[in-house]
Amino acid sequence: MKRSTSGILTTHVGSLPRPQDLMDMMEAKQAGKPFDGEAYATRLRSAVAEMVRKQVELGIDIVDDGELGKPSFLTYVHERLGGCEPGGPRGSPWAGSREVQSFPEYYEAAARSGASPAGRQVQMVCTGPITYRGQKPLQRDIANLKAALQGMKTEEAFLPAISPSNIEDWYKNQYYKTQEEYLFAIADAMHEEYKAIVDAGLLVQVDDPRLVTYYVLRPDATVEQCRRWAAVRVEALNHALRGIPEDRIRYHTCYSINMGPRLHDMELKDIVDVILKVHAGAYSFEASNPRHEHEWRVWERVKLPEGKVLIPGFITQSTVLVEHPELVAERILRFAKVVGRENIIAGADCGFATFAGSLEIHPSIVWAKFNALVEGARLATKELWGHN
Repeated sequence: MKRSTSGILTTHVGSLPRPQDLMDMMEAKQAGKPFDGEAYATRLRSAVAEMVRKQVELGIDIVDDGELGKPSFLTYVHERLGGCEPGGPRGSPWAGSREVQSFPEYYEAAARSGASPAGRQVQMVCTGPITYRGQKPLQRDIANLKAALQGMKTEEAFLPAISPSNIEDWYKNQYYKTQEEYLFAIADAMHEEYKAIVDAGLLVQVDDPRLVTYYVLRPDATVEQCRRWAAVRVEALNHALRGIPEDRIRYHTCYSINMGPRLHDMELKDIVDVILKVHAGAYSFEASNPRHEHEWRVWERVKLPEGKVLIPGFITQSTVLVEHPELVAERILRFAKVVGRENIIAGADCGFATFAGSLEIHPSIVWAKFNALVEGARLATKELWGHN
């Protein structure tokens, strides 16, 4: 995994706005309507190439495919795991959360406007042994990204993949005797996806928002109970990552809410030691929104393990305000002072289109934020190394 040895490298979390024509094809496919599979494959290939070129033109050093081939960062596994089938409608997991209990009027209005956290999805149910059957779409995503990288000047490329704990939440267990047995069966299946990405010469990024979101969703649980719950999920993830070099793994966690009061987000100081137990080379987390920007000070007390890299968010998906590059640079410099300039890669708090068709952040604003990230990294590089 590249490090910021001669300047601050830039990256992001993964999901980027999909082109409308591609979304139209994807929606038809998801709805089971007639669609031209060959035309879809061709358009997906060209859309990934366009997205990689866009990132490179903006100055992003470590790029991905924008997750253009996925309906969301999570539900894409519906077609990749065997042993599960659709159940009834899935209600919003936020209904009884600490957030909704504290701000019921706000979230009721947000639900009516379609701006509430993703809910209303199909509830998948595990009815048999979990297996991995996603080789074909996985190899399609790998091939599309590698083809798009040809002739492009990048430092590295990554592909995101969902964590076992998030699948455990979205797929109701009706087959395994215990929840832990179910969790580790998912981990065994996802091992194939993680390993294939790394074997293809790419970095794998494991997306695991549930690790820190669990506290918000479970108002009956104490911080300590959430920590114990999270420790088991990290153990399962490490089982899924077995045999994969840590320096080829990025780990991302976040709080699953974009626009909202977010009064009850779990604090980094209460979970950071558990996060650092993930066998990864880099850790991506929220660090630039008003609920978490102050948490850079956590790293004054917590020692970053030798050889590890932090990918803090220096731009955020939780506001349409475009960050000033000088503020981005200030954020980078804070972290660099605490953990070392070479141990920082400038990233984003979360993805900008985690569900296809998300309207919270307009694409034009996404690209403006990326410009701010790149310019801020350039300013920080000048301060830290004395050159642009």
